[in-house]
Amino acid sequence: MEDGDTNGIDQTDYRILRELMRDGRATDVCLGDRVHLSSTATARRRKILEERGVILGYTADLDMTRLGFSITAIVAIELNSQAEALLNEFETAVVKCPSVSFCSFVSGDTDFIMIVHVRSFEDYDSVYRSELSTLPHVARIRSSFVMREVANRTVAPVVFDHKRPLAIRHSSSRS
Repeated sequence: MEDGDTNGIDQTDYRILRELMRDGRATDVCLGDRVHLSSTATARRRKILEERGVILGYTADLDMTRLGFSITAIVAIELNSQAEALLNEFETAVVKCPSVSFCSFVSGDTDFIMIVHVRSFEDYDSVYRSELSTLPHVARIRSSFVMREVANRTVAPVVFDHKRPLAIRHSSSRS
């Protein structure tokens, strides 16, 4: 891998990553054709990207509606304290919640944002009562329901846009 980037990832690596985002099941022969490399070179680069932790794994993109989960709730949780022990206890409990597909600690008025997929509003009521309201140290739960999905990407396209300068380069105050 050439050092075309601060992470040691060059343009060819980004092309491979972009193609894998489109089709994670692509063979090295197919990937090589798409990025104009031999299958051996493509396999070597993919392996390096995996070993370096740039590629974390491969997954299937599921249609939650076709699986019967037609409602997506975005849940904002505020805790009654942000002491480290309480945060850890809350996070441990969230991981055990089978209905939570995403949870992150965030800045601002809210402490945590979650995504919950449910089959119906009645199902959400059940999840709310049995999972969310039983989480430790919760002061407030606010739920919003997705009306229409506008964008749903694993990775924002800007990751592959090399014409746009890195923000770090603009933070310098040199004249």
